[in-house]
Amino acid sequence: MCLINFHWQTHPNYPLIVAANRDEVYDRPTAPAHFWQDFPFILAGRDLEQYGTWLGVTTTGRFAALTNYRDPQTMYKAFDKSRGDLVKDFLTSSLSPVAYLENIRPKDNQFNGFNLLVGTADELFYYNNIEREIVEIVPGTHSLSNHFLNTPWPKVIRGKNALQSVAEQNERLTPAQLFPLLTDRNQAPKQKLPNTGIDQSLEKKLSPLFIQTPTYGTRSSTVLLIDQNGYVSFNERTYRKGSLQNELAFNFQIQKT
Repeated sequence: MCLINFHWQTHPNYPLIVAANRDEVYDRPTAPAHFWQDFPFILAGRDLEQYGTWLGVTTTGRFAALTNYRDPQTMYKAFDKSRGDLVKDFLTSSLSPVAYLENIRPKDNQFNGFNLLVGTADELFYYNNIEREIVEIVPGTHSLSNHFLNTPWPKVIRGKNALQSVAEQNERLTPAQLFPLLTDRNQAPKQKLPNTGIDQSLEKKLSPLFIQTPTYGTRSSTVLLIDQNGYVSFNERTYRKGSLQNELAFNFQIQKT
């Protein structure tokens, strides 16, 4: 997952609104969103190489999502564990968000660079294994790409502004109102590109909210809405080389434990 826009605790009807894109090489095998056979309470897509995930929610209301931290020096280095396990393991855990993050901090060097969001509609926390600080999310609109939370990359700024606008202008929300902001393919001008250590021509191709290159790009878009009554709407659109392939919708009531 390479861009997670989320609106937290300031909408009158939805404590959590998420509009996110997952970017990946086109050939990496992936299952679309579904309730997992081995963990039937998890709703998420699934990486079929390492069997983790990039974003998911449970029937009890646990939520987690992940982006990679872009570092060309470690991009092709082998690590002990898959970053997708960080999301899966939180969703299958009974630990509080803070306890879970405290548990992974001593072993976070087993993973390539990552950004992680974990929580529920009532509490949400952010952690990365570069700064290694547990941060409680404050109410408002946020965006997370492949640097730190709210780093002002062009796609982060556009994603935050677009989501905030939709959220503030609509008392009731539908996935159809949120998916369009995730299809923005406008590349940032050269003078506004971040410098992450990769070639500037590639940096420019990776600068839109929706990425399309010959071998890598946006594979799926997810819109998640959790309302004040604990009703979950989870919608996913999947893409192949920029073309819409399928759309799935799931709705359920959070089960109190």
